[in-house]
Amino acid sequence: MVNTIIKSDNLYSLFQFNQKLSIAILLILISISFLIPEKYHYEFSNTLCLFLILTIGISHGALDHLKGKQLLKKLKKNNILYFYTSYILLALLIILFWIILPSFTILLFLIIASYHFGKEDSFIEDHRKITNKIQIQLLLKGTLIIFCPIFFNYNEAYSLFSNLFIDIENNIFLKILNSFNPRENDIFSMLYWFIIFVIGINITSLSPASNSHPFVYDFFSIIFLNYLFNPLMAFTIYFCFIHSVRHTCVLIHELDKKNIKKGLQKFLSKAFPLTLLTAILFLAALYVLSNYYSLNVAISKVIFIGLASLTFPHILLEYLLEKNEKRT
Repeated sequence: MVNTIIKSDNLYSLFQFNQKLSIAILLILISISFLIPEKYHYEFSNTLCLFLILTIGISHGALDHLKGKQLLKKLKKNNILYFYTSYILLALLIILFWIILPSFTILLFLIIASYHFGKEDSFIEDHRKITNKIQIQLLLKGTLIIFCPIFFNYNEAYSLFSNLFIDIENNIFLKILNSFNPRENDIFSMLYWFIIFVIGINITSLSPASNSHPFVYDFFSIIFLNYLFNPLMAFTIYFCFIHSVRHTCVLIHELDKKNIKKGLQKFLSKAFPLTLLTAILFLAALYVLSNYYSLNVAISKVIFIGLASLTFPHILLEYLLEKNEKRT
């Protein structure tokens, strides 16, 4: 898990590489955006986002089947079908809920995703330090991913959320969002930035390697990304090159703590099958949806509904593993 004990110099070097890679990718994307005619920016960015998420983004969860085996072993279950059946059924259930209860499902997804991002990017070594108060702080810290696109690109963010629903006029979530524009309330926005920054610094103190903690880098990177790019592109860069790559670094380290190169090779070989299968399913869904919606709208639906369906079982698996580790 991402919150595993972090004491290896190799892992620190991986995190430092992650930060340098993120900056390099950002500069490359900015350069590309100047080379492509402006009228093609929207189509190019959506297609690129889909490609990045289907390769780099989802791959950091492609070892869940191995974690599933660990969980079954702790639960003294031998049949791996228990894991696959539960994982797939939960993913399908999320898609069903998105169709019949869209506002409730997306609100729940945003809350859980915020907590997930806040916690997984914090590197708290001792889980016993995560009190109820800290959990609330982690949730608030993770809302930065949701709040930034709404603040810097409200109209585009609203349009993106609109693409995720069938019934737009009667959608409760969109009505709430339509009545909330943070740029119209400077005091609220300034207070929010201040609170999140203070929370981030406070959570940093829980890490034994607080000097190496990436919160300040994350904080300004997320703001910078949303200032420069549309919400989908900003989220994709964060998700792929900050969150996912960092998570992958920990997985590489867990696979081989002494040799980063061998750990990377093991990760690629183990993650490839499920990454490929998931990408094929996403593309199949895109093909079906493109018959009813424009390509860009179909891409938005596939990315976020698809990620939601994977996020719930992924987070539940992490929680169950962590819970059972505490018992042993």
